[in-house]
Amino acid sequence: MSFPLFFDPKNSLKLFGLNENLEFISKLYSMRKLPKVLMFSGQKGSGKSTLINHFLFSIFDSQQYQIKNCTLSEKSIFLKQFQKNIFSNVVYLKGADFKSVKVDDIRDLKKTILQSTILDKERFIVLDDVELFNKNSLNALLKIIEEPSNKNFFLLINNKSKPILETIKSRSLEIKLILNENQRLKIIEDIVNFYSIELFLDPNNSRLSPGNFVKFNHICKEYNISPLDDFIENFSLLLNLYKKEKDILFINLLFFIIDFYFNNLKNQNLLENKKIFEIKNYILDNLNNFLLYNINLNSLTNAVSEKFKYE
Repeated sequence: MSFPLFFDPKNSLKLFGLNENLEFISKLYSMRKLPKVLMFSGQKGSGKSTLINHFLFSIFDSQQYQIKNCTLSEKSIFLKQFQKNIFSNVVYLKGADFKSVKVDDIRDLKKTILQSTILDKERFIVLDDVELFNKNSLNALLKIIEEPSNKNFFLLINNKSKPILETIKSRSLEIKLILNENQRLKIIEDIVNFYSIELFLDPNNSRLSPGNFVKFNHICKEYNISPLDDFIENFSLLLNLYKKEKDILFINLLFFIIDFYFNNLKNQNLLENKKIFEIKNYILDNLNNFLLYNINLNSLTNAVSEKFKYE
């Protein structure tokens, strides 16, 4: 399915709620104290990628960037190049593209990072979803990181979806991006108002990061889904959408709906906690098997449905 353009952090021309974070790293940069390897850690959708992008906007197009409002003009020439990954002073690599890497890929990666740039400025290598890079690619990057260079800076984005190599962590200065509840709600409110988003989810009950909230809300609107609807119907619909679209967002939304549903059961004392834990684990185990081993979709749905019949 297609999402609004601003869902991609590269297209997000306004930074919400992280102004102080931007000011902090910008100050380090201006004072020439920015660490060579800086890792931003936090929940997916908390704004790490957008924060880094706005930091780059402010450096490479200071004339079009309004630092007070943390906004970049659509007229920015740098923006167009950045979005197409053709700006030589920024190398943008995604962990999903480096889960399986050959020796030649590593050589090409090193060649790209070490080649000279057109602008006589620092180069920033952004590693998005760094926890998803495989061990070989990370070890290759470590060797590059350890080589002395006055021009290269590494900005790592750790979404904490899996443990990261200690060798990478030990060589990084980590900035933990943790939003408290007031910050989370304020950022969601600002995004909703700025883009005139119609709410299908309740921000107060969702406990979702701002990024995940707007994406899940969009899917719920497009397919008329509510976490309060029949659980099996939601389960089957989202699995079918995932099978059709091959977009992991449908699975992530399904995990959210599973948590939401069983938390409701617990809060309303509709089942014993032991039984809730048992059924939820059964569903999660089977869902993980479905993702790992490509189990038949109908078989999974029927198995989950049967589990509920006896409870």
